[in-house]
Amino acid sequence: MMKTTIMDVMGGTVAQFGSNLALKTKRGGRWESMTWREYYHQVKTTARAFMALGLEPGKAVNILGNNCPQWFISDLAAIFAGAIPGGIYATSSPEQCQYIAAHSEANIVVVENADQLAKFKAVWSQLPELKAVVMMNGTDDDERVYAWEDLAPMAGDIPETELDARMEAQDPDDCCTLIYTSGTTGNPKGVMITHDNATWTARQAVSSTGARPKDELISYLPLSHIAEQVVSLFVPLTVGCTTWFAESLDQLGDNLREVRPTMFVGVPRVWEKIQAKMVAAGAQNSGLKKKIAAWARRKGLANGYARQEDEPAPAFFNLAHKLVFSKVHERLGLDRCRLFISTAAPISLDTLEFFMSLDIPITEVYGMSECTGPGTVSLPEPFQYRTGWAGPALPGTEIAVSEHGEVLMRGRHVFKGYFKNDEATRETIDADGWLHSGDVGQIDDKGFLKITDRMKELIITAGGENVPPQVLEGKYKAIPVLNQVVIVGDRRKHMAALFTLDPVKVEATAAQAGSKAATSVEAAACPQFKAYLQAQVDQINTTLPRAWGIKKFVILPEELSIEGGELTPTMKLKRRVVNTKYAEEIESMYT
Repeated sequence: MMKTTIMDVMGGTVAQFGSNLALKTKRGGRWESMTWREYYHQVKTTARAFMALGLEPGKAVNILGNNCPQWFISDLAAIFAGAIPGGIYATSSPEQCQYIAAHSEANIVVVENADQLAKFKAVWSQLPELKAVVMMNGTDDDERVYAWEDLAPMAGDIPETELDARMEAQDPDDCCTLIYTSGTTGNPKGVMITHDNATWTARQAVSSTGARPKDELISYLPLSHIAEQVVSLFVPLTVGCTTWFAESLDQLGDNLREVRPTMFVGVPRVWEKIQAKMVAAGAQNSGLKKKIAAWARRKGLANGYARQEDEPAPAFFNLAHKLVFSKVHERLGLDRCRLFISTAAPISLDTLEFFMSLDIPITEVYGMSECTGPGTVSLPEPFQYRTGWAGPALPGTEIAVSEHGEVLMRGRHVFKGYFKNDEATRETIDADGWLHSGDVGQIDDKGFLKITDRMKELIITAGGENVPPQVLEGKYKAIPVLNQVVIVGDRRKHMAALFTLDPVKVEATAAQAGSKAATSVEAAACPQFKAYLQAQVDQINTTLPRAWGIKKFVILPEELSIEGGELTPTMKLKRRVVNTKYAEEIESMYT
């Protein structure tokens, strides 16, 4: 497969599908559309405007805001102009914004609104290379700040030939995007993704999933994350399909019913939240409806496992689909969806089997920023997926496991290196071209990968046992009332855990436990509730190696969150933050 640039790929898609819809976004309660031809024109116009504002080749354009057309246009305009886009998570503090803008050498920053602008105003004096800030929405009196509407007139100052020269000067092996890691440990590193990384990986993803021009996707995960860029930006750019922008994460459920996507990607926390809402709604059903649903789900689960081995569906599965599954899919807005993917973190078996029992086979994709997103691809076809496993290597790439159990990857999807950090690059990509992931995993006889933990997160008990916390957390999450689980026990005499509760399920669970608790705070302090929970913990402990079972737990009164700093913007756990923030609670389990 020949090497190519982002500009060439977009130009080819526009030539073939120029009148097709590229982007859809809601304004004033109505969905507005943009064709591929209009999208391309806006990208080139914005690129020239950025050049008029002083954007230099090789410098950065940082983008701070939620998913919208202006985010995509700014990102691609920066690439077209020979610069490098670098997204910043919308939840970032002024200090985090300053770090990324300084590190990436940003000439221009694009912000969503006045709130995000304020973050840069607070640190502008520490950013000598920053020449201008562009607002996607709104205006500001500061002469260094421009409204989105100012860009088109400004583009007239730059001849198209100057933009063409910048586009032609770029090579497929040049860095075209910086992805800043979410910084679960220390400052984020800038992952350099080349044109070839992005275009080759997108083409492999399109080929593997059978993506086509008529597909419709919904963009809602943070665009600073590589998974969302591949799914909603680079794949559509390659195949000419349509990306809709969710209004917000809170409105995702409503938007799904409006969009009815043909492919849907969620991180485990999103799938868990959908599951929790469905369980709560199901609890309101009458006795007969509950019996029918339980019968149908048994059929669905049996069918899911049979399908993986290319065995026939169980008797009456089609009836179960007609009576239950089709209606559930329609209510969720997933009735047209043919691919359901979970990525970015391990997902529990309980959640996978819950959705499989509703004929929603979630397949896992393993990957990381350093391999341009997908390292594996798992599809709902016989022999191409296995529940709890992340599938085989992305076609055209290699996956191996080192003697220490570390997952290694090699191929054209492996990144160029860390920006301004040769030492970290040498530690991550070895002399043979293998990318060292930092994840612990295993590969089965079919070449399927299973991730068991992070190398740095393995817990070593006082007795010398190696315990994978993510595996354990998945086990205890099967307790219905538990929302989040954090396993602790490094260099300790026994394992312990921090729990958060699902507020929707607390009252019903309390009633079963003979407790009067009605909230998470009351449940955390109630002996009867804790005893009920302890009995379920004890049951799970019997299924585990003796050193793995948790001896004590503490119920936290509130959920771990992005706002609280315990989760990354893609809802991955920041263990170091949790261990520090709840050090007193953890210590109480060992004194």
